[in-house]
Amino acid sequence: MGFRAYASRRITNTIIILLVTITLQFFIFRVMPGNPIGHFITPNLPLEARQALVRMWGLDRPLHEQFLTYLYNLFSGKLGISFVSQRYVSDEIMERLPNTILLMGSATILTIALGINLGVSAGSRRGSKRDVASVTFGLLTEGLPVFFLGLLLLLTFAYYLPIATGGLINFPVAGTVSRPPPTSLLNYLLDVLWHLTLPMITLVTTGFGGYALIVRNLMIDVLTQDYILTARAKGLDSRSILYRHGLRSVLPPITTMIGLSLSGIVGGAVITETIFSWHGIGRYLYEAILQSDYPVMQGTFFLLSLVTILANLVVDLIYGLMDPRIRY
Repeated sequence: MGFRAYASRRITNTIIILLVTITLQFFIFRVMPGNPIGHFITPNLPLEARQALVRMWGLDRPLHEQFLTYLYNLFSGKLGISFVSQRYVSDEIMERLPNTILLMGSATILTIALGINLGVSAGSRRGSKRDVASVTFGLLTEGLPVFFLGLLLLLTFAYYLPIATGGLINFPVAGTVSRPPPTSLLNYLLDVLWHLTLPMITLVTTGFGGYALIVRNLMIDVLTQDYILTARAKGLDSRSILYRHGLRSVLPPITTMIGLSLSGIVGGAVITETIFSWHGIGRYLYEAILQSDYPVMQGTFFLLSLVTILANLVVDLIYGLMDPRIRY
């Protein structure tokens, strides 16, 4: 099978998966506990007003008509109108998307860089103190609950540290930027970075351990191969052996990890954004679930599903280019 046939098959499978995902997420939200009527319509509200709200939201229509409206909203790009804010979901997502990309993008880059370098270093020194320390710390941080670390950082650096330093060091408790925001561009950027520090540390700390452990195990296996022994016999320096020969050989599985993690840049970290009140897509989704805001949940999950499925497709196609054996 050539690459074109392989790519066509993968693209066809991706389209089918996307259509199935779109259908399932419509019905899943409607069988979940809770409904928007219970959140927004109180018993004291007049009957006429309640009926008007139900008609305005389209909840009085048959399920198949709601499904067709849902498809129209998705493919028109507006993603529907929020029950809470009465604004287009796409507009609200675009407001929060830069904040999520800033947080998840910076955290993902640092996580990948730190995890890969630590894994290569540990794998090249198997059994050493550095290797043992890397494995121990990687296992500890990978299993650390995100909400626990986030709350611990908030308690330490946003509560006790300001008290201990008399307010000299004062990390923000919540938000993306101070209110009112700084007027100058430089101060505004510094203020955003100051708010970014704790949530980014949370994500990097809980994420780099997985990369480090996987890369370490891959490097240990690769460094025992005959071509590595040949490179050493030729007198190549250890850095060239590790990065030009060893790391290059394990790039396909690392590429898969990186490709799948990139989808999280758009999806955001729901728990982290909620804990730090970061004005991003993750917190937006969390609030929508609590309020049973169907259009927001549907639009947000559609975006997450689309990015995740496309990321898998891109990784598969890159795999097919890097390793012809994948096509068969």
